[in-house]
Amino acid sequence: MIDLRGDTATKPTPAMRRAMAEAEVGDEQRGEDPTVRALEERAAGLLGQEAAVFVTSATMGNLIALWTLAKPGDDLIGDAASHVFQRELGGAAVVAGLMARGVEGTGGTFEPEDLHRAARSQTGAVEPSGVVTIENTHADAGGRVWPVRLALDVVAAARELGLTAHLDGARLLNAAVATATPASAWGGAFDAVTLCLTKGLGCPFGALLAGSASLIDEARERRRLLGGAMRQAGVVAAAGVYALDEHVTRLEDDHVNARRLADGLAAAGVAVDPAAVETNCVLIDASGMGLAGADAIGRLASRGVLASPGSGGEAVRLWTHLDIGPGEVDRAVPAIAAAISSP
Repeated sequence: MIDLRGDTATKPTPAMRRAMAEAEVGDEQRGEDPTVRALEERAAGLLGQEAAVFVTSATMGNLIALWTLAKPGDDLIGDAASHVFQRELGGAAVVAGLMARGVEGTGGTFEPEDLHRAARSQTGAVEPSGVVTIENTHADAGGRVWPVRLALDVVAAARELGLTAHLDGARLLNAAVATATPASAWGGAFDAVTLCLTKGLGCPFGALLAGSASLIDEARERRRLLGGAMRQAGVVAAAGVYALDEHVTRLEDDHVNARRLADGLAAAGVAVDPAAVETNCVLIDASGMGLAGADAIGRLASRGVLASPGSGGEAVRLWTHLDIGPGEVDRAVPAIAAAISSP
């Protein structure tokens, strides 16, 4: 099987496994794990923030960030198709008590004017309160990148409205590599930033939440409340340190392979737009092939290719990653074309 369901499908490389086996460890909950501390310090600098905390997943990081940046009853404003709105089981409402206010963006992004309209649409005489979140890169939009200038304009609009700002930067390093821009150019503008280690970077576990020192102090308490404090976590944190050393620049390989995949599929008559591939995701318009997304995914699996659904049920997502090279891409193209085109 060629697994294109997500860039979380990777397995640790032998070198990463060695780093994990040799990690120096201590009690993380007491702040005594040197490898965790090194990872947190590295991530904070990378993201342009004062401090960071190691968490189990980007979903946990997003939840803690939103919970810390807003109070129950506040608005949570973001793209309606973003990961926080569609794929995190409503945690921001269930745990943090936030009211979701989705913005219908374009290609995963939205304009400052959209934020102004969403924040004021039902406030009347009451000042808007809450948090705005953006996802970079945007998964359901096909790994699309938020341009730095637009992201900063949205943060500026949030400041004007008295809102806090959160960056779901699970794949922020893909955006950084694709645009040759430091991750801190985005991350430093936000109140909180999440970075996933298991998407693209090849780690088996973990994510980081970065922000001001005071925000991270509070985030650590909320992490503990959620059961996320850890003990000798340096074993898994070492994978993150290794990934930041060795697996960031190679993200460009994934982007190249995604473009190779999109070009091959388009040439084979599959409904994809190669020009829309900015990072490591290819979207197939299943409806353009006369199929529902679920049907297309089933057909692909029968031909040995695993894919994931996009939002709305009409798109199929194909993700390139550390374990997918040109050979796998070249084998996937005819298999996908045959599956989609067969009666």
